Amino acid sequence: MGLTPDALQRITSDTLSHYEASAEQFWLGTRDHDVSQNIHALLRHIQGTAPFEILDLGCGPGRDLKTFTAQGHRATGLEGTPSFAAMARQHSGCEVMEQSFLALDLPAARFDGIFANASLFHVPSQALPRVLSQLHQALKPGGVLFSSNPRGRGQEGWHGGRYGVYHELEGWRAFMTGAGFVELMHYYRPEGLPRDQQPWLASVWRKPAA
Repeated sequence: MGLTPDALQRITSDTLSHYEASAEQFWLGTRDHDVSQNIHALLRHIQGTAPFEILDLGCGPGRDLKTFTAQGHRATGLEGTPSFAAMARQHSGCEVMEQSFLALDLPAARFDGIFANASLFHVPSQALPRVLSQLHQALKPGGVLFSSNPRGRGQEGWHGGRYGVYHELEGWRAFMTGAGFVELMHYYRPEGLPRDQQPWLASVWRKPAA
């Protein structure tokens, strides 16, 4: 049985409220996380000449916006938690669109790359095809989408005040290819640990040029 529109709205509002209530603690706990492997995985697959137009999807307080900007790229954030959006603008100086994932309003064919680091797993599986189609449309032809999600076996539901879907590789591939993306690579994080100690699935995808 599918989720009703009211249920989808509650998932969005309650998850964002969870982050809003702990915004400062979240910033302090994540501002020094090293995601350079993920940023490199996105940037090295973008074709063309830098600087690139990058959308940081679910940018949080702006840590990675600062990194992209420091590397000379034109970064734009998208964030649904009001406190995070304000913090991201302050910390990075970048444009930050205040939107939820289930109510996206993105310009067509604007971005060379989309960086979805620890964000798309919050999208209920029922809504994911639509969201991925919107991201596909927001990329330029040949553009690249990076995603990193906590992995699982497809389980879905509430965990600690947040709604999440814990994808395994084959299930995630089905969603991404169904939205028109072509897989470039995938890997597990953190690097150098046994697979059972790598809770994150990262993958890189291209929108075909034609």
